Amino acid sequence: MAKGVHRSSRALGAALAFAALASAATACSAGTEPAGGAPAPAAGQQAQGQGAAGALTAYVEKVRQQRAARVLAAKKWGLARPPLEAPAPPAVKPRITTRKGFETDGEGLPPVFTTVPTKQKVVFLTIDDGAEKDPALLRMMNELRIPYSAFLSDYVVKDDYAYFARMQKSQPGGIALNNHTLNHRYLPGLSYGEQKREICGMQDVIEKRFGKRPPLFRPPYGNYNEDTLRAAKSCGVKAVPLWASEAFPDHMEWREWDRDLHPGDIVLTHFRGKEDWKGTMPDMIRRVMNVITAKGYAVAKLEDYV
Repeated sequence: MAKGVHRSSRALGAALAFAALASAATACSAGTEPAGGAPAPAAGQQAQGQGAAGALTAYVEKVRQQRAARVLAAKKWGLARPPLEAPAPPAVKPRITTRKGFETDGEGLPPVFTTVPTKQKVVFLTIDDGAEKDPALLRMMNELRIPYSAFLSDYVVKDDYAYFARMQKSQPGGIALNNHTLNHRYLPGLSYGEQKREICGMQDVIEKRFGKRPPLFRPPYGNYNEDTLRAAKSCGVKAVPLWASEAFPDHMEWREWDRDLHPGDIVLTHFRGKEDWKGTMPDMIRRVMNVITAKGYAVAKLEDYV
């Protein structure tokens, strides 16, 4: 059993023990004068104690039900094990800087990075473009409670904005819809003005269709130059996440020399179906989650850290 599961079990046991003690204390205070001559708490104090114990018991039961549902969902979708639960995000987001070797000469531009600086054993799942619009993906990710971030290109999403509107609201915490340009062009081959139209035009589309101007932008193919970053900054982009590994239905590809995951790694995949690769979107999620969980990692929400 993974360490995260052991910790969760210990936390659950402690909470149950606390609830039992709280209930016992409330019961002991029911008499007019307990042993030892101490005055009984007032009725209002009794109600407050019972309310606290009840709230804790209800919380513990809610967590138990959520975990049980995740176990069932993992079986339903064919995962080897249930996904590990991500720890609470940091109270203060880490400082993101451009990865060494990815710099341009410009100063004050959005940082370009492949890994978020964190010691927590979490990775971040991101899905690019929007060509495949599989309803099963939304059901699977919601039932498994797996957070992810979408990076959308208008030329493939404009035939079904409603699908991505459903995606945005498909989980309690929401799914962030980020910028991947209007037409998925090779940006370093374009002028500054053309790049600005591609990037800022997609900012406008996302704001108009989904109500929020995204702070994150990913250049197509991971290619950019200083003009790319200047244009992105001009229309509200704060950071440029690339990726450390890429997921497919039948294999993983790795950027790093050790072909492994690391705390804070960003995992890339795409909205694709059987006509483009060897499987469906659920097939891809099944493979990548089996890899992530087997290596002892949980999937966290990128926007909680960046």
